[in-house]
Amino acid sequence: MAEGTITEDMNIKEVIEKYPEAASVFAKYNMGCIGCTAASYEKLSDIAAVHGVDVKTFVKDLNASIQK
Repeated sequence: MAEGTITEDMNIKEVIEKYPEAASVFAKYNMGCIGCTAASYEKLSDIAAVHGVDVKTFVKDLNASIQK
């Protein structure tokens, strides 16, 4: 994937640090993960599974949020 793209193997903290505007997508999915201890080490794919969210859709929404 191109540089500047969010991928499912990135962790939450990495995404929020690079793309703070993506926080709204976590809120959309009712994920309070941003301040969670796991934010430093859990991949987006892991957290999507925990929350019962399709990871491909979640990552697509995250990437859309940083393109605005």
